[in-house]
Amino acid sequence: MTAPPPAGLPSAGTPAAAPQPAVPALVDAAWLAARLGRPDLVVLDAGVGAHRHPPVRIPGARAFDLDGALSDHGSPLPHTLPAPADLQRELRALGVDQRSTVVVYDGAGVYSAPRAWWMLRAAGLDRAAVLDGGLPAWRAAGHPVDAGPPASPADGLPAGDVTVRPRPGPFADRDAVAAALADPGTAVLDARARDRFTGAAPEPRPHLRRGHLPGSTSLPFTELLTADGRYLPVPELRARLAAATAGRPRLIASCGSGVTACVLAFAAHLTGHPSPAVYDGSWSDWGRPETGLPVATGG
Repeated sequence: MTAPPPAGLPSAGTPAAAPQPAVPALVDAAWLAARLGRPDLVVLDAGVGAHRHPPVRIPGARAFDLDGALSDHGSPLPHTLPAPADLQRELRALGVDQRSTVVVYDGAGVYSAPRAWWMLRAAGLDRAAVLDGGLPAWRAAGHPVDAGPPASPADGLPAGDVTVRPRPGPFADRDAVAAALADPGTAVLDARARDRFTGAAPEPRPHLRRGHLPGSTSLPFTELLTADGRYLPVPELRARLAAATAGRPRLIASCGSGVTACVLAFAAHLTGHPSPAVYDGSWSDWGRPETGLPVATGG
């Protein structure tokens, strides 16, 4: 008697599911508008801070709440990546299925949406994209919006069945960053404003020291965006990243709490960089006085 196939595999003679077409990492408003309303599409609003509860939303959008359940509040650091089981629970509560196409956006243009995309990528989800220019670009293109904040699991969304399969590499911890700073082949890029990098400006979290990781390079995330909050063309992104990395083949991005670092890492991904990483915790971790870690100031 023939043994049955392993669980999860089709039996002999069962047609395999047709592969889904690839999803670009960065999409524009026209791309999203042409697909809005499809049953396999999930649109997530990843706004933080002032954009966390927007007065309007893209129709059907659900809340990827980085200030809430989509960060680990058991950590003393803001915006810490949740444990895989917690992330899976929250994604399922948002209705994300294994075959969903997920588009994330935010109300600032490009600010926190790349963080959501980076988390999805770390969770093993490949069918995810960032909406270039976010909600402002959607509205500027004349597409409709719905009143009120995005839907949340409390609104009774149908549960999804996505399985989180963590990838090694998208996020780096403090020890990995310390090793990278001593590695001549790794560039550590800081996405904060230059006056925070130099220490000329105080940190918005007043308990943190001023300055930057010794040996890191300043590349404010705004320098990778246009004036209206969209990513620069890929050739320009490649040139700016090349200047900042100075030919070093490996890249780790840092910022204040691990959010805008993802703007840099996502840009590196767009240019074909093989393995950019994000320092989860970033300056909120390194800059704490109690760590005793070295801090540099100036340019």
